[in-house]
Amino acid sequence: MNSTNGSRRAAVVTGASTGIGKAAAVELAGRGFEVFAGVRRDADAQALREAAAGITPVTLDVTDAASIAAARASVEAALGERGLAGLVNNAGIGVGGPLEFVGIDGLRRQFEVNVIGQIAVTQAFLPAIRRARGRIVNMGSISGRMATPFVGPYSASKHAMEALTDALRIELRPWGIGVSIVEPGAIDTPIWDKARTMTDEIERDLPPEGAALYANAVVAMRGFLEEQAKSGIPPERVAKAVAHALTSRRPKTRYLVGADARMQAVAAAVVPDRLLDRLVVSQLRLPRRP
Repeated sequence: MNSTNGSRRAAVVTGASTGIGKAAAVELAGRGFEVFAGVRRDADAQALREAAAGITPVTLDVTDAASIAAARASVEAALGERGLAGLVNNAGIGVGGPLEFVGIDGLRRQFEVNVIGQIAVTQAFLPAIRRARGRIVNMGSISGRMATPFVGPYSASKHAMEALTDALRIELRPWGIGVSIVEPGAIDTPIWDKARTMTDEIERDLPPEGAALYANAVVAMRGFLEEQAKSGIPPERVAKAVAHALTSRRPKTRYLVGADARMQAVAAAVVPDRLLDRLVVSQLRLPRRP
């Protein structure tokens, strides 16, 4: 678990306040990493300090250039001559709604956090990663392979991360920097509370003509999310995949986590599109064509 110069290996985890990010920070700390955990609130920083030894909270907003620069400076100061063994790009949000009526500002925000912010953070920490010939782990989703209706912006952002991960993996190959993406299915994290709030916001924000067209579909999505919340696997399962990607001698390029993720990946690869559309409509109990 030590770097070539005998010092502890270090990793940065973004979006570490709750859920997968927090679980990844705790898992890596338990494996001997010095973890710099990105948070935005003091209360979350304190909770991380209490969660495990070896975690140093760092204020980090992935959409703010000054915040990224300050986080980089803080981490570099702590590292000294050491490089960074790992970067876990986990920060993310979910924006939903019928694409016909989704707010453009919300769509931009989705990509600012889930895509552009990930690249901005990666660019900032790559010099330190290169020094240690470290690794990068991007948090994707099975939604990046198989889009879900009414969370199209979120699915699109995760699909973008699939492409960027592939490109980055090849670009950084000459320096021995591994790049992996983790693709979970339903996970038991606070994101489901946010998802239920999201359906409330969709209903609230839909204009009258949107409500007339999509109200029944939004109700169906709410029921689906309730079911997903009950069946989600613990975020610690995802954290173990992250740890494997950072520590294994032969890390995978992709990590599917959860039986539902594996089934959806197979379906997306082999089932014809229109048949898959019908299966999704049936599973989500969405209204059918009149």
